Amino acid sequence: MDVTQARTFLAVVETGSFVDAAKRVFVTQSTVSMRIKQLEQQLGRKLFERSKGGARLTPAGAQFEKHALAIVRVWEHARLEIALPKNYTAAITIGGPYSLWDGFLLDWVARMRAEAPEIAIRTQIGFSNTLIQRLIDGTLDVGVMYAPQSRPGFEVEMLFEDEIVLVSSEPEPPSGRPGKDYIFVDWGPEFRADHSLNFPDLSTPGLYMELGSLGLNYLLQNRGSGYFPKRLVAPFLDDGRLKRIGQAPVFHYPAYAVYPTDSGLDSLDLILTNLRRVASSQA
Repeated sequence: MDVTQARTFLAVVETGSFVDAAKRVFVTQSTVSMRIKQLEQQLGRKLFERSKGGARLTPAGAQFEKHALAIVRVWEHARLEIALPKNYTAAITIGGPYSLWDGFLLDWVARMRAEAPEIAIRTQIGFSNTLIQRLIDGTLDVGVMYAPQSRPGFEVEMLFEDEIVLVSSEPEPPSGRPGKDYIFVDWGPEFRADHSLNFPDLSTPGLYMELGSLGLNYLLQNRGSGYFPKRLVAPFLDDGRLKRIGQAPVFHYPAYAVYPTDSGLDSLDLILTNLRRVASSQA
């Protein structure tokens, strides 16, 4: 058994299909079938029940899933540690969406660099589904996200609740909704769904930005309005450069840390401690 077989097995588990798993690991369906067959022969147990509806884990397959996760994680850690820069003793990889990097995860990075400069840090950006897949693949040690999927073998810990509010740089902002110079900032699928529900007429905004920091800088230099995490705009609300738009919907999204139950990562306690400290300061 090798790490390629473990990755293929996990792709079938995640997608529930040999066809979709083949697309995920960039091979043919016959290659996926061959790898799973070889794995079953090596283990001496059937791992999947196949039907027209897809592939479902057998009891033996469900038991093997945690071991496959561990195999992939051990391989990724070994690969990263061998490639460590000089003067570093360990490496960690953490990921989150753009919205949580601004004003939260960047603060966490600063704390980690100050407290553990011997640990190399690699960062990734993505929404919940992408981050969960990277956790499963073993290419991510800790993911911070708004809507984690429940997966066996992973711990989910709430850190704080993000409050997304509508603000304006207009001298006299409108009440209850965005003004005409509205900036739509993409804070993720949960925000997009809530925004569409509350403002169906703004499904195709005139100004769309993926990066919150760009949207905020634009808003501070030009008249307009947009939704931003309250923790980011609080200083500008205090000094009067921005104003809350009264009676507008406010969106609440709890932020969670997700990490493997048996990660074996020596620095996990330090990672989580600093995430909690930064989350506490946000509160």
